[in-house]
Amino acid sequence: MTDMAGASVLVVDDEPMVREVLERYLSAEGFAVGLATDGEEALARFDEDTPDLVLLDLMLPKIDGYEVFSRIREQGSTPVIMLTARGDETDRIVGLDLGADDYVTKPFSPGEVVARVRAVLRRSAIAPGGEPLRYGDLEIDGDRPETRLRGRPVRLTRKEFDLLHHLASRPGVALTRTQLLEDVWDFAWDGDSSTVTVHVRRLREKIEDDPSAPSRIVTVWGVGYRFEP
Repeated sequence: MTDMAGASVLVVDDEPMVREVLERYLSAEGFAVGLATDGEEALARFDEDTPDLVLLDLMLPKIDGYEVFSRIREQGSTPVIMLTARGDETDRIVGLDLGADDYVTKPFSPGEVVARVRAVLRRSAIAPGGEPLRYGDLEIDGDRPETRLRGRPVRLTRKEFDLLHHLASRPGVALTRTQLLEDVWDFAWDGDSSTVTVHVRRLREKIEDDPSAPSRIVTVWGVGYRFEP
């Protein structure tokens, strides 16, 4: 049993073996597991069960995974880990670009999936606290959590917020992509830093006056990124 025993996970995949393996491993770790075999069933189960996290295959019958993800995001910020085919970088990047919290490539290690579920749930459950960070017309409130630009709310996914808060809490400090993966994603990845790049790009689109010439989240060539107060 984990310290997150009882958290609910909705597994959406049209492959019976994948569903069976994930259900077995997640249940053994104390998670309550729901199953869906296609996009329509996934949305129905999501509305009925309100899971704490969704494991979502992208290639689904009836309604594809992208559409399912978009509808889930319309209802809130429930964490979503996408399941993608190995080597299909387009699916992976598109999924992250849409705002997925993580991705796992098939075939996968069930133990790795469980570890990533724990990591995403842990990050989504713990809001950065402390006094709000204010830099000019940008305010980042870790207790709510909420971001405002020129007095207007900025809609961020939970992972985007965590990344912004982490960078803004260390103004002027250059952080490597590896550091950001370990600190924000709370997981030791295999060297693929594309998710950091994608999330930085999405943040720039939302908080920069000119995303092509960012002044808040700047690139430190050969290192990573730095937040400029």
